[in-house]
Amino acid sequence: MTFQKTVIVVAGGQGNRMQSELPKQFLLLGGKPILVRTIERFIEYDNQIHIILVLPEEHVHIWEEIAVEYRVNHLIDVVTGGETRYQSVQNGMKLVRGNGVVGIHDGVRPLVSLETISICYEHAFQTGNAIPGLPVEETLRKGDKSNTEWVDRNEYWTIQTPQCFKTEIIQNAYSQHFNPKFTDDASVVESIGQRINLVIGNRENLKITRPEDLELAEKLIGSR
Repeated sequence: MTFQKTVIVVAGGQGNRMQSELPKQFLLLGGKPILVRTIERFIEYDNQIHIILVLPEEHVHIWEEIAVEYRVNHLIDVVTGGETRYQSVQNGMKLVRGNGVVGIHDGVRPLVSLETISICYEHAFQTGNAIPGLPVEETLRKGDKSNTEWVDRNEYWTIQTPQCFKTEIIQNAYSQHFNPKFTDDASVVESIGQRINLVIGNRENLKITRPEDLELAEKLIGSR
């Protein structure tokens, strides 16, 4: 199925939880920066995809050096982020061209599978949106430490990215003013009355935010 594909890669991490002075998206994973691996997955999926990379202004020069060193030859539009993730995605949306499907992906999710990317884009083109996730397997309780109650885990999902949307839908959603309830792109789109469609993601598609996440990702890279 042929349609315009865009991905906005949001990479605004500072590396505080990674206990690193270097922002986490630039740390090495299997000999390559995490962000390079993330971008390469989308190029592998479709080498014509329009990539918009959102970075803090002070990180743009780091990316430019890395792109040269690791020979990232794909044309990438770089835009600086805002104070919040919402504002960062808004800035990225300004560079979206034409109609089709826009995916929004965390720069520190380099292990997203090609199957997950493909399912999200194709399903969004057919239905308006597609959000990857996994059913919760652990037992859940709701409340604070001294007052909890059981909840049915079958009603809950853990959510991943890329979160994909038809262009006109996501552009309309991000024309709103910011609301603290916007915790991801799906919640932004849901606020304009759109029903959110979940698809199955891949378990390796973890968000690398802590040292133990990077250690696990190294093992997963090594097992490929």
